Amino acid sequence: MNYQNILFDVDNGVARLTLNRPDKLNSFNGAMHGELRAALDTVQNDKSIRVLVISGAGRAFCAGQDLADPAMAMGPMQPDIGNVVEQHYKPLILGLQNLRVPTVAMVNGIAAGAGASLALACDLVIAAKSASFLQAFSKIGLIPDTGGTWFLPQRVGMARAMGLALLADKLPAEKAAEWGLIWQVVDDGELQAHVDKLAAQLATMPTKALVRTRQAMHAAPNHTLEQQLSMEGGFMRELGWSPDFAEGSAAFMEKRAPKFTGN
Repeated sequence: MNYQNILFDVDNGVARLTLNRPDKLNSFNGAMHGELRAALDTVQNDKSIRVLVISGAGRAFCAGQDLADPAMAMGPMQPDIGNVVEQHYKPLILGLQNLRVPTVAMVNGIAAGAGASLALACDLVIAAKSASFLQAFSKIGLIPDTGGTWFLPQRVGMARAMGLALLADKLPAEKAAEWGLIWQVVDDGELQAHVDKLAAQLATMPTKALVRTRQAMHAAPNHTLEQQLSMEGGFMRELGWSPDFAEGSAAFMEKRAPKFTGN
């Protein structure tokens, strides 16, 4: 596909997807959503890919929805924003959550609105010290979308989530890490190298086990302990029959590094 709004490449099992509208702080429009869907389809179907890294070009990660996009145009009638969420943001977040590989968000600058939720939909979020997160929806009379009302309370608790959503205060990256909203903060100049190293590590790990871990953890809040134990048992049965478990066990016994294939 000839991408115009994102950059996408694959190297040594690592897929890199860069939001590429730097003059608009990488804000979403309809065309970008189409390209994101195509890129995620490629990741889902290309078995050589073992990890996906999402980043933003320029000085921002993503500023959220582009209010100048035709879908948001104010005409004789106000836009159907619910339709925009259903058509674009819902499948984007569900696509990430159901992806067959682990995902990493590399947040180099502001992650606002739907851009913040895009980052939080990834399995690991690594941010530069100068980066920040912002739920700006209340400033324009809306609610956090793109999964924001789901991710925030689960990550930081109801009190902090409510404060972030209602007051629309900018949350610096270091505070976001302290609160447990994201995984890690690194110096700006070290961000790219740090994420490259992490992605290379994830690309050598047992991919299916990492994804099943994601699924089990996301399911836990809606399960009783008994239900969660049953889910763990089912996943362990599946993974116990996998080539990667056989390889990992053999490598452990033979005191050598495992060579996982992601199967």
